[in-house]
Amino acid sequence: MSNHFLLEIGLEEIPAHVVTPSINQLKKRAGDYLKSQRITFDQIKTFSTPRRLALLITGLADKQPDIDKSVKGPAKKIAMDADGNWTKAAIGFSRGQGATTDDITFKAVKGTDYVFVEKHIAGQPLAEILTGMKDVVTSMTFPTMMKWADYSFEYVRPIKWLVALLNDEVIPFSILDVTTDRVTSGHRFLGQDIELANADEYEEKLTQQFVIADAEKRKQLILKQIQQLADEHDWVVKPDPDLLEEVNNLVEWPTAFAGNFDEKYLKIPDEVLITSMKDHQRFFYVTDNQGTLLPHFVSVRNGNDHDLANVIAGNEKVLTARLEDAMFFYEEDQKKTIADDVNRLKKVSFHDKISTMYDKMQRVQVISNYLGKQLDFSSKELAEEQRAAEIYKFDLVTGMVGEFAELQGVMGEKYALLNGEDPVVARAISEHYMPISANGDLPASRVGALLAISDKLDSILTFFAAGMVPSGSNDPYALRRQATGIVRIVADQNWNFDLVKTLQSIINLQTEKQVAPDLDQASQIGAVSDFIKDRIKQYLDDLGIRYDISDAVTSGSQTDILFNISSGQVLQAHKDDADFKEIIESLTRVLRISQKGQFADTDLKVDKTLFENDTEKTLNQRVDAIRDGYNKVSAAEDFKRLSGLKDAINAYFDATMVMAKDEKLRDNHLRQLTLISKLILHLGDLDRLVVKG
Repeated sequence: MSNHFLLEIGLEEIPAHVVTPSINQLKKRAGDYLKSQRITFDQIKTFSTPRRLALLITGLADKQPDIDKSVKGPAKKIAMDADGNWTKAAIGFSRGQGATTDDITFKAVKGTDYVFVEKHIAGQPLAEILTGMKDVVTSMTFPTMMKWADYSFEYVRPIKWLVALLNDEVIPFSILDVTTDRVTSGHRFLGQDIELANADEYEEKLTQQFVIADAEKRKQLILKQIQQLADEHDWVVKPDPDLLEEVNNLVEWPTAFAGNFDEKYLKIPDEVLITSMKDHQRFFYVTDNQGTLLPHFVSVRNGNDHDLANVIAGNEKVLTARLEDAMFFYEEDQKKTIADDVNRLKKVSFHDKISTMYDKMQRVQVISNYLGKQLDFSSKELAEEQRAAEIYKFDLVTGMVGEFAELQGVMGEKYALLNGEDPVVARAISEHYMPISANGDLPASRVGALLAISDKLDSILTFFAAGMVPSGSNDPYALRRQATGIVRIVADQNWNFDLVKTLQSIINLQTEKQVAPDLDQASQIGAVSDFIKDRIKQYLDDLGIRYDISDAVTSGSQTDILFNISSGQVLQAHKDDADFKEIIESLTRVLRISQKGQFADTDLKVDKTLFENDTEKTLNQRVDAIRDGYNKVSAAEDFKRLSGLKDAINAYFDATMVMAKDEKLRDNHLRQLTLISKLILHLGDLDRLVVKG
């Protein structure tokens, strides 16, 4: 028989951002549970609204399959004594399997006889298995959990009802004081409770009570309604996917409607208007066919079109109040100069353990100037970078950013342009926050990209120096995201960026220019470098680079971000070459043996007069030939040069006793291998590679 099972968890309203992850989690947990119980099924259909998470599982088997199992016990010599009587070990084993000693047989395993009991395990009926769905429900986890009444149990929101129907039969279990039933709830205001005769009528019966339980159908209806409004008024409405998802998870019976606001507010920057509508009111903004913002909005109510005029008027009133505030702040902010705002930053804390925001800007000026010169910025670009670094945080003290924090940087660019700043400088102010998420957009301009790196590098270095290092999942200042941003920007701009050299240089320069914080930044160079290297590994992983390769290239001697990335890509490209394994084995043999010699860089001259065979001469000549300019060429060229040493290295080891008894010979051999190992480690610690034949 093909069985259908309905599971519904009725809840107080769930936060919109939790709904979709929660129903996906419930689906996975239910599927995993059924598979663990050997219950086959065809598919799991999901339903979700702010007040319910539900699954309809179809094509369920009637029962678990029976199992015939041969259970191994103790060896025969332990199971029987010298007189042929069963020992306690045999009796206990058979009893533990629900059998007697009469059921015991013997089988040889690798020449030794063991006790076996043949068991037939009858599969449990489906109804009994489904009572275990209680554990599926209670084991779910959520970003925020709450308790209610006198219970210690925690869940995303209080559970109000439970439905568990196998075809037309209720599967009994209880969670706290709520017991499974066949009664579900319709729309909070428009519907009523429904008694379900069977699992299959769930969706249809809910629709009759003003609940569209299928989230995708609800979303498509919202899109259709929005498009109808747009067509009626000759508007363009492009629903933001994230906002659409949020709105969809706020309603059970959507009705889209249009509202208006006064045209006078259109002189406020579009970003402010859109933020007011989208982020604060969950409205979709409206444009004409040329993309010009219009004084209208589209929203979605959780209900029908009854008294819709009152709903529209209420939403217009709320939006107008917010836009009136925005207009006030926009006009007031323009009464102050950028210099006024920058000066006010002297009283704004970046962090109470580090410095003011003004001091941070002084440090970033040093960082960006140093990096700009290292990256061969033109004198014009350096001047633009300097000006941007002098003022880039000024909008933090404006009224607009105080009211709309998400517009920091955006308003900085707007106000900078209004104050006559160079458009390149203004753009950099906006771009320095990028990327604002792990995979967010990157700065498009060179000046903006450099300012973004400088700001992020200062944040990471100072927070580390102040002892606020991310641990586990705890990263309150988003330092991992900022480090990822540095790596992504460097890769996007194709900039050489030596981590250790840069950190040491900017610390020295800040001290020299007397803008360094009262923190021991120098002690954190290694920790910060390792922290950013971890983000390089993640970046390479996102590119599909094998983990051992990313580990190898970030564990070598080279601390240039771009070179590490290039090295990873080169090794990934060659990993399937026919001779890759042999190349790596010859190079790693050098790495391992060279560790037996400890020489300073100034003590690595090889004495050619001590060579005892031609392979030593050949290897030395090959190494001398590839060393010229080695550290300045690409990772691809480095790998090519190292690969060319393979035959010479193998011949060298075949003919040379590296660890000779004569100390002079031994040290000369180790100096030669140490020279090669330094070339290898420049590309990466290749000993970390996993090579297979």
